[in-house]
Amino acid sequence: MEVLAELEGSIGSVGYGIATIGPGIGVGLVWAAYIQATARQPESAGLTRTYAFLGFALAEALALIGFVAPLVYGT
Repeated sequence: MEVLAELEGSIGSVGYGIATIGPGIGVGLVWAAYIQATARQPESAGLTRTYAFLGFALAEALALIGFVAPLVYGT
C-alpha cells in the first residue's frame, strides 16, 4: 500500500490551531456585545467596558491553556 501523506513531528501545533477558533469567536462576540450595548445606552459605556475586558481576558485564557496543554502533555 502506498503512503499518500506522512506527518512528522508534534501534532500539538495542529491542535493549537484548531483550539484558537473558539477563543477567537468568543472575543468577537464579547466586543460585538460591548459595541451594541454602548450604542443602545452610551451612558453605560464605562460599566460595560469593564465587563468587556473581563470577558476578553477569560476568552484569551482559554487560548493560552490551549497553547500550553500540548507543550506540557505532548511527547
